[in-house]
Amino acid sequence: MIEDQHQFNYNRIAEVIEYIKNNFKEQPNLEELADQVHLSPFHFQRLFSEWAGTSPKKFLQYTSIEHAKKLLTDNRATLVETAFETGLSGTGRLHDLFINIEGMTPAEYKNGGNNLSINYSFAASRFGNLIVASTSKGICHMAFNDDETIALNDLKLKFPNANFQKKLDLIQQNALLIFQNDWSKLPEVKLHLKGTDFQLKVWETLLKIPMGQLSTYGNIAQQIGNVNASRAVGTAIGSNPVAILIPCHRVIQSTGNIGGYMWGETR
Repeated sequence: MIEDQHQFNYNRIAEVIEYIKNNFKEQPNLEELADQVHLSPFHFQRLFSEWAGTSPKKFLQYTSIEHAKKLLTDNRATLVETAFETGLSGTGRLHDLFINIEGMTPAEYKNGGNNLSINYSFAASRFGNLIVASTSKGICHMAFNDDETIALNDLKLKFPNANFQKKLDLIQQNALLIFQNDWSKLPEVKLHLKGTDFQLKVWETLLKIPMGQLSTYGNIAQQIGNVNASRAVGTAIGSNPVAILIPCHRVIQSTGNIGGYMWGETR
């Protein structure tokens, strides 16, 4: 009986997800989505969040912004046309959507980070030398590398059109305190991440791993609502742009093996 109910709920949420993918340009509200599976908005919100790992509103935003990103990347539309083609009322809503999810404006995304100012610096830690970079919105990159030239080139590849300045700012200083076991400033550290909606979802889940504890690829897949996505989760974890702060080092294989680490298993 329980299995039947689980299958029934799975089918209902799958139906709504398909509906959102086909009708996101209409920007359906919570009541409209709940009506698709004959639930009250309250119960639908709770059930959808339980199965999809995010709210219906956020899922609609992710779906909308993926469409907008494709239009902008392919240079197929202006910002006004992109907003219209995505079902948004204007460029203001498009701007807010990109700021909230991508951490940059639609124009910055379209131009590959053009006019985006990034400060970077190099630091020594107990785990080796690293590069840390930040925008005005937060830490956008932290990686171990003993070769400063290679480290800087890797950073520039991620933001090919940004403006770079070698400067240690307060955002970086607060983040680097983690290596001194001073975590008092960590709540003030903001992250400015660029990734797909799936990657962002995985990285957000990593942040919820309790300090000093471990998780597995399977557990992370389960937490994001896709138990069969362990391999995709591993790929997303392997793309983590911020070492230590986003604790990809706390994820191991279910067998207990480390399973690899972007900056070396020894580290």
